[in-house]
Amino acid sequence: MINFHSRKKKAKKEENTEKDPILFSYDLQENSAYLKTIFSYPDNSDLGVRPIHVPSQDKDALVFFMRGMVDTALIDHAISSLQEKEIQMEAGKELTEVISQTILTGYQVTTMRERKGVVSALLDGQTVILLEGSPNVISLHSAKYEYRSVEKPQSENVIKGSNEAFAESGTVNVSLIRKRLRDESLVTETLYIGQDKKTKIRLMYLKNVMDPDLLQQIKDRVSQIDVDYIEDVSVLEQHMEERAYSLVPTILYTERPDRATSFIREGNAILLMENSPAAIVTPATFWSFFHTSEDYYLRWAYGNFIRSIRLLSVFIALFTPSLYVAIVNFHSAMIPTDLLLAIAATRETVPFPVIFEIIMMELAFEILREAGIRIPTPMGSTIGIVGALILGQAAVDANIISPILVIVVSITGLSSFVIPNVSFSFAVRIMRFAFLILAAFMGLFGVMMATIMCVAYLSTLTSFGVPYLAPTVPFFPSSKDTIGRKVTWKERIKPMYLHPKKATENSKTKGKRGL
Repeated sequence: MINFHSRKKKAKKEENTEKDPILFSYDLQENSAYLKTIFSYPDNSDLGVRPIHVPSQDKDALVFFMRGMVDTALIDHAISSLQEKEIQMEAGKELTEVISQTILTGYQVTTMRERKGVVSALLDGQTVILLEGSPNVISLHSAKYEYRSVEKPQSENVIKGSNEAFAESGTVNVSLIRKRLRDESLVTETLYIGQDKKTKIRLMYLKNVMDPDLLQQIKDRVSQIDVDYIEDVSVLEQHMEERAYSLVPTILYTERPDRATSFIREGNAILLMENSPAAIVTPATFWSFFHTSEDYYLRWAYGNFIRSIRLLSVFIALFTPSLYVAIVNFHSAMIPTDLLLAIAATRETVPFPVIFEIIMMELAFEILREAGIRIPTPMGSTIGIVGALILGQAAVDANIISPILVIVVSITGLSSFVIPNVSFSFAVRIMRFAFLILAAFMGLFGVMMATIMCVAYLSTLTSFGVPYLAPTVPFFPSSKDTIGRKVTWKERIKPMYLHPKKATENSKTKGKRGL
């Protein structure tokens, strides 16, 4: 069993049996007063209340809706239908049932009686109709939100391939997935967080591929989140992590529908939220954070080449500053004599030790990077480039740092930009400082010790029970899409560490545990 971190408390046992839900009564005024009290009407101007009369039944009715969240034209049309059409009552049927089946047939209509359910429906943008003498409430699906249209990805750009990104509408995001994966086994489940069920999450997966045990683990993790509101899917990611204080991400965040679809096909699940222009993929392994959609849109040689550059950049970003400090301070004999003399000559007038220089420059580079993000877009990139050039040159002229150190910090910073995943990029940037400190005290031995500790730590990590370094450690059969990839038509084996129901794209062989 997976041990969740201390934030995730187990659900408390009920002291008594579950109470009966509070239902609406037959009194229209009592029902109306309840909704008005709950929504602080008339102080809350967002709640719309429209009294109407149904002539064919000679009954009064009240229409409730939240302004700005509904299609007013649809509501007007529904009200006109109630007032103009003749309602023919049938024996054994309730009035709301007859209206749903004969008058409002062109709408998505549900009938409910529980008070809490009606309140949730109003908050979801639905319109509710209370009728005189009826304890049932008609809920009309009339939600209409304003949201950003489908645009290009901001952080996962590609030169070749799809340019669609998720939007802030959950319905649109689901449609973007279904447009790419037209499979009858694609399931979209709706999960709720909190006792009042105010936060809605959509869980998508392939029923004929995904492991039921893995699916249940994901659902259990969501059900144990003990908050009422979650603002964004990135906050949901933090609630679902097994190790909250770990630098290494174990859940993948993506804003690309095509990438999310590829994970679903392999046997992963994705989670979407309303008002969030991204999805999170569960589970995620170490190798998935280095892959991009463009790796597969390009030909085999091109895709493997850029992936190799990407992996090399990770090592450069992580090790270059610490190796420079270790070699200059402790292992200068490893440097060719001419280069050693050149380094010594450039550092002759610098009054600070190497470790102070490089930490100062690394911090300055991080400040410039953050400033480039926060400054308005037209100026951001200019500030970052010009600021780095001016700052570096001024520091060299002032004999505060050596010229070679500018090269080390620059190549390190550029390499960190190559890492495609934002979370993993942060992890590498933070770990770089830990490597620097160990290198300053212990030289190459400190760098090796830090490397061994990182590998040992990664080997103990799991993501929803899946080993973090799979399929390499431990070994699992797969398409071997880790450091490099095969040609497209050879990548048929699904990753067996997910224990999919189908081992290959066209096979009905069930994935066995322990392979």
